[in-house]
Amino acid sequence: MSRWRDIKQNKVIKEEQVIVEKKDEITCAPILSRIKAFITDTFLITTPIFYIVIYLIMGSGETFSLYRVEGWGLILIIHLAIILAFWLKTGQTPGMKAYNIKVINNKTKNRISIFSGIIRYFILLLCIISIFGLFTIYFRKDNKTFQDIFSNTSIIEIDS
Repeated sequence: MSRWRDIKQNKVIKEEQVIVEKKDEITCAPILSRIKAFITDTFLITTPIFYIVIYLIMGSGETFSLYRVEGWGLILIIHLAIILAFWLKTGQTPGMKAYNIKVINNKTKNRISIFSGIIRYFILLLCIISIFGLFTIYFRKDNKTFQDIFSNTSIIEIDS
């Protein structure tokens, strides 16, 4: 009898409403795909920049060791420009494209803005340096990392 009253008074949640609520949630890409994409990007983007700065711009490894702060600053600025260009144009770096993942804005479900990209990049650097931020993925059920939370972005899997 109580079920009939609940249905009559619209207290029962319909199955359609539950399905709509589940579609709005963003499921993040698995950590293994993210790590593989990061390693791929390191070899495809960061390593050539590293060698160009050390040997073509600074001249030698000895000069780089003398001016280490300037060298790393130059490497990070060039790397930021390249990564940000990939994120703004397609939402994917070459490593992300290889593993069918993409960076999106949580609110618009489209590509990220320049501001979100810069925040994401620098928080990622802080997480790599401190190691603390890299482990947040293991404490959250939605697989979001520290940089995802603060830049309001997500890395999702896409259909190929």
